[in-house]
Amino acid sequence: MFAIFKTFFLLGWISFGGPAAHIGYFRQTFVEKRKWLDDADYAQLVALSQFLPGPGSSQVGFALGYKRGGLGGACAAFVGFTLPSVIIMVALALMASQVTDTSVFQNLVHGLKLLAIVVVADAAWGMYKNFCQSRLTVSLCLGTAIALLLLPGIATQMAVLLLAALIGVLYLKGQAQPNPDNKAFKASWLPLLIFAGLFIALPFVAHLSPSTALFNDFYQAGSLVFGGGHVVLPLLQNIVGDSLTQDTFLTGYAAAQAVPGPMFTFATYLGYALMPANPIAGALIATLAVFLPGFLLLLGVLKNWQLLASRPAVAGALSGVNAAVVGLLAAALYQPVFTSAATSAQDIALVLVGFYLLQHLKLHIVWLVATFMLAGVIMGLI
Repeated sequence: MFAIFKTFFLLGWISFGGPAAHIGYFRQTFVEKRKWLDDADYAQLVALSQFLPGPGSSQVGFALGYKRGGLGGACAAFVGFTLPSVIIMVALALMASQVTDTSVFQNLVHGLKLLAIVVVADAAWGMYKNFCQSRLTVSLCLGTAIALLLLPGIATQMAVLLLAALIGVLYLKGQAQPNPDNKAFKASWLPLLIFAGLFIALPFVAHLSPSTALFNDFYQAGSLVFGGGHVVLPLLQNIVGDSLTQDTFLTGYAAAQAVPGPMFTFATYLGYALMPANPIAGALIATLAVFLPGFLLLLGVLKNWQLLASRPAVAGALSGVNAAVVGLLAAALYQPVFTSAATSAQDIALVLVGFYLLQHLKLHIVWLVATFMLAGVIMGLI
C-alpha cells in the first residue's frame, strides 16, 4: 500500500495540465516504465472512465491502484495523487490572490502548460501506434478528433464514443479475447446501491447541518459530471455560486487549472471558502464528496470489467472506443491544452525541444518539469 501511495504521491506533485495530461503521465509511468499493465488494459480503463460520470483521470488512477492492490490500493492511489493538490489549494485559499496574481507564478504556470502539450502529444502518439492499425480504426480516430474540434462538448464526446462502440461491435469482433470459462458478467451491487442511496437521500437530510448541506451539494455535482474536470465549473456555479463572490469562485477555478493533480480539487478551494467557521473541514468534506460518486460507480463495474471485455461484441466495442479515445486525446491536445498554452513561436520551439527530450533522450519527468518551470520564468523575463 505504501509503495502505491508513494508512486501516486510523487506523481501528484508533477502532474500538471489537466485530465488529458494525467492520462499521459499515468501511461508513461505505469505502462512504459513500471509495466503494471499493457497498453490494451490501460486503454480499457481510460475508455471505462469516459463512460462514467466523475473525474476521468482520477478514476483511471483509482482503477490502477485497484488492479495493483485491491480496494486498499485504490484508496492509496487516490489519496496519494490527490493530496498534493489539496495541500496546495488549501494554501492558496489561505493566501488568496497574493500568490496567484504575481508574475513569477504566472510564468511558472505558463511553462508547465507547455509541458502539458508535450505529455499529451506523447500519449496520443503512443496510443495511436497501438490502437489505430487498420483503416477503420484510423478512420474512427480521425472522425472523433474532427467531431470534437468542430462541435466541442460532452454531448459530442458521448455520441462519438457510442458510435465508435457500435461500429466496433459490427466490424471489429475479430479482435476479441476468448473467455474459456464462459462466466457471466456480474456487477458489484453494493457500491452501486451506496451511490444511488446517497444520491437520493442526501437532499432530504441536507438541512440538518452545514456540513451535511456541503456534502450534498458537492456529491450531487460529482454525480452529474460527464467529461472531466472542466465540466464541474458550470455545475458548481449553479449549485454553490450564489454563496460565494464571483472573484472567489473564479480565483479557485484558475488555481485548480494551475496546480498539479486533479482539477476536481477546485472543490477543495470552494469548500474552504464555504465553511469559514471550520475551513479545513469544509475543504476536506467538499473534496471527498465530489470524488466519491465517480469512485462508487467505478467499483460497481471494475471488478468484472475484464470479464465483460472478453465477450466478442464487447471486445469489438472496446476496439472501436480505443481508437476513438486516441482521437479524443488528439482533440484535447489542441483544445484546451494547446490553445491555452502556446501563444508564440518561442512557445512552439520549447514544445519541440521538450518532445525531443522526452521521446529521444528519455529525460525523466521530474527533470522535464524543472526544465519547463525554469524556461517559463526565463521567457517571462525576456
